[in-house]
Amino acid sequence: MKRLHLYIVKSFIGPFFVTLLISLFVLLMQFLWVYLDELVGKGLDFSTILEFIVYTMAMLMSMALPLAMLLASIMTFGSLGENNELLAMKAAGISLYRIMKPVIVLSILLTFGSFYFYNQVIPVSYKKLIALMSSIRQLRPEIIVKEGIFSNDIDNYSIKVGRKKPNGEMLYDIMIYDHTDDKGSTIVTVADSGTMKITKDKKYMILNLYSGQTNTELQSNNNNKPTYPARTDKFTKESIFTVLQGMELERKDESIFKNQNRALTNDQLVYYVDSIARLLEKKRIEQCLSFSYMPPLAINIARLSRKDTAKIVKPVLTKYVNIDSAFTHGTANVRSGTINTALNNARNNLRFIQQNEEVIVSTKRNINRFDIEWHKKYTFAIACLIFLFIGAPLGAIIRKGGLGMPIVISVVLFIFYWIISTTGEKFSREASDSVWSGVWLSTFIFMPWGIFLTYKAANDSVVFNIHAWGDFFKRIFRIGKKKEQETSN
Repeated sequence: MKRLHLYIVKSFIGPFFVTLLISLFVLLMQFLWVYLDELVGKGLDFSTILEFIVYTMAMLMSMALPLAMLLASIMTFGSLGENNELLAMKAAGISLYRIMKPVIVLSILLTFGSFYFYNQVIPVSYKKLIALMSSIRQLRPEIIVKEGIFSNDIDNYSIKVGRKKPNGEMLYDIMIYDHTDDKGSTIVTVADSGTMKITKDKKYMILNLYSGQTNTELQSNNNNKPTYPARTDKFTKESIFTVLQGMELERKDESIFKNQNRALTNDQLVYYVDSIARLLEKKRIEQCLSFSYMPPLAINIARLSRKDTAKIVKPVLTKYVNIDSAFTHGTANVRSGTINTALNNARNNLRFIQQNEEVIVSTKRNINRFDIEWHKKYTFAIACLIFLFIGAPLGAIIRKGGLGMPIVISVVLFIFYWIISTTGEKFSREASDSVWSGVWLSTFIFMPWGIFLTYKAANDSVVFNIHAWGDFFKRIFRIGKKKEQETSN
C-alpha cells in the first residue's frame, strides 16, 4: 500500500507544480494588463520590474493555489482513469477513498500552508506592492521627443523636433520655447541640429544645440507709443542645462499603508474591528446624548465603557414627563412657544441625524471590510481541500488526462466559484449585522457538490451520461403519472 500511495503522490506532485506555474502566469498577465498603462514609459530598471512581479505573484498565490489544486487533481485522476489504472486498483479491492488518501493528506497540509501564507506573507507583500505602485504612479514618464509634435515633458520648456535619426541621438530642425521666466513664450530658440542627453541618475538634462539663434522679446520703455523690441542672438553651439524633477523613483514609506485591511494579520484584524466597533457605538451614544431635548450632561464620551453608557443613557431616555398636563395648564403664549421650540428641536435633531448617518454607515462598511478579510483567509485556504474533492472524482469520472478537457472544466468551475465568492463579498460589505454568510457562500455551495461527486465516483455511478439522466427523469415522470391515475380512480 505504501508503494501505491507513493505512486499517487508522484503522479500528483508534477501536475500540481506545473498547473501552479500556469495559474500564476495567467493571473499575472491579467494583473499586468490592467496596470500596463501605469508601468510603460516610466523607464523602470529590471530590478524594480522584477520586484513588482514578485510582490504581485505573492498576492495572487491565494487564488492560484485552489485553481492549481483543482486542475492537478482532475489531470492526475483523469490520467489514472484513462490508462485503466483506477479500474485495476478497484478490481484489486482498493476503494477510491483509499486511493485519494495520500492526496487528501497533501491537501490538508497545503490548506494549513495556504492559511499561513495568506495570514503572514501576503500582508507584507501587499504593503510593499502598494508602496511600490504608489511610487511608480508619481514617477513621470520618460522623456520621448516625437517628430513634428511639441513635447512638454521637460519642466519650463516646450520642444519640437522636425526629424531625428533612428537611434534618436541626433535631432534636426529644433524649436524650443523657454518658459522659465513665467512670462509666456517670450524666448524662442531655433537650431539646425542638436543632441539631448539625460544623466544616469535622471536628475539633469543636457541639450546641445548647433547653428541656431535665440529670439527674445524685450519690454517696451515707451508707454505712449506701443513698440515691440526684440533681441536676436546667433550661436554656433549652445548648451541648455536643466534640472529634471520627478524622473527618479522615490520610494514611499510602507508604514503609510499598514492600516489597510489586506495589510493586517488575523490578530490585527480582530483588534481593529473591536476598536472601530467601540468608536461606532460611542458615536451612536454621542448622537443620542446630543439631541436638543436632552438635558446638558458633562460626559466624556471617549472614556465611557459599554456598561457606563447604558447606565447613563437609560435614565435620561426613560425620564417620565406628563406632556399633556404641562401643555394644557399653560397660557396661549406658553403653548405657542412650546410648539415652536419642539419643532425647532425636531428639525435640529433631524439635521444632526442626517449628518451623522453617513459617518455611521461609512464606519460600518469599514468594519465589514475588516471582517471580510478575516473570513477570506479561511475560505481561500479551505478552497484547496474542497477543490480536491471536486477535481479528483471529476477526473475519475471523465477519465481524461492531459491539459485539454481538465483545463476547460477547471476554468469553468473556478469562474463560477469566483463569481459566487465576489457576489457574496459584495453582499457582506453592505450587510448590517453578520458578514460570514456572504463570504462563506461559495464554500457552502461547492462543498456539497464535492461530497456528491466523491460519493458518485466511489460507487462508480454514471454522472455525465445523458442516457442515464434521461432514464432517471423518465422514471420520475412514470411514478408521477401512476400516482395521478391512482388518485383519479
